[in-house]
Amino acid sequence: MSSPVPLARRPGDHAAGRRSRHAASALAASVVGFFVITLDATVVNVALPSIRDDLGGGMTGLQWVVDGYTLMFAALLLSAGALSDRIGARRAFAIGLTVFVIASATCGLAPGLGVLVAARFVQGAGAAAMMPATLALIREAYDDQVQRARAIALWAMGGAAAAASGPIVGGLLTELNWRLIFFINLPIGVAALVLLARTQPSPHRQVPFDFAGQIAAVVAMGGLTYGMIEAGAKGFTTPPVLGSLGAAVFSLAAFLLVEARAAHPMVPLQMFRNRTVVIAVVVGFTFMIGFYGLPFLFSLYFQQVRGLSSMATGLAFVPMMAFSALLNPIAARLVERIGRRAAITTGLLMMSAGMVTLAVLPVTAPVWLVALLMFPVGFGAPLVMPPLTAALLDSVPAHRAGTASGLLNTARQVGGALAVAVFGALLADQATFLHGLRTSLVITAVLLLAAVAATPLLKGDPREINA
Repeated sequence: MSSPVPLARRPGDHAAGRRSRHAASALAASVVGFFVITLDATVVNVALPSIRDDLGGGMTGLQWVVDGYTLMFAALLLSAGALSDRIGARRAFAIGLTVFVIASATCGLAPGLGVLVAARFVQGAGAAAMMPATLALIREAYDDQVQRARAIALWAMGGAAAAASGPIVGGLLTELNWRLIFFINLPIGVAALVLLARTQPSPHRQVPFDFAGQIAAVVAMGGLTYGMIEAGAKGFTTPPVLGSLGAAVFSLAAFLLVEARAAHPMVPLQMFRNRTVVIAVVVGFTFMIGFYGLPFLFSLYFQQVRGLSSMATGLAFVPMMAFSALLNPIAARLVERIGRRAAITTGLLMMSAGMVTLAVLPVTAPVWLVALLMFPVGFGAPLVMPPLTAALLDSVPAHRAGTASGLLNTARQVGGALAVAVFGALLADQATFLHGLRTSLVITAVLLLAAVAATPLLKGDPREINA
């Protein structure tokens, strides 16, 4: 009896297989990109004493090793989103990653603190170019909204894993040599470029650059971020802070005027007529105040009040961060069952409840109990950001995915910077530290509840997006 003849694969099967492989490569590159961007925002803090011992310099210079990266990242995000849409997400990601890797090598080889700070500025610029492109690549790779939402959950897991592991990785590498915290980016970056080479070319738009809008956006975001950084250390009433915040307000007004009149604006103001875009920006801003503000508050609490070392403080956050990272893929399935609105509302309520619980906790509570009570915040995070991001990307055309991503991530960065500035001012006086801590937690809880009130207006189910 002869063997059955295998059926020939149809051409459509080959095309579907190629598209699936390209999508998987795009997702993997995006996850690696988000991971390394987040890692470099968190890994440096524990290495600062070793950097000072090796390179010298005062506290101001060391502060800018951290803040230089943050400043450039926040200042360029909005422009980078528009750039991604114009030149294509794949090209924007490749350019940003190449700049990031070269800057990382320069950081690792830096002979002095000045070179290190300058390289960190460049590193932040590379990270800004990459960030919107990571989400734009996912938007291009996955047409199906359910698959896209699952891909975004994995993307979010990459960032959460970096946030959880950053202090530990930084501590371990610093024990060998602090320069390794920058050199580790080289093989990771090469791996991401290899993955990117296996993706499909991204579409691009042949339109003139909005140079006036780009300049106004960079000055506005740079001034705002610098003002927030300095306000956290010096207060809101010092001349440099007032000057930078004033420049930010003036530049923002100029930006809105330019965008309203430009023939090809980098951020079409019509996007803000889309309620999903507006709600995503507002909720993303508020979410970051809580998710970024909590580690800031309790890093100071653990070290200044409870006497923990920097390494022990980092370890206290690992359970919450790791739990949050691991929940992202599971949360994506839950969102499919209950809808986006219900998931985001639940996540925000859990985060708010966690803030209130921590605010009323006695100062003598064991450290392990404090770490345990951070879990509601860690559990709420994967219920908020991945579905919020998926809703945003579903609500805009594919050729605006980079701009929408830039808007969301800019709002997140501003929320985080504002949290550090305001909370830092409330904690500045050691005599009233605990009162400032509790006040900060209550403020955050109220803001999260206010975000809950806006969530019902969000389109909550993929089937509603095109309704």
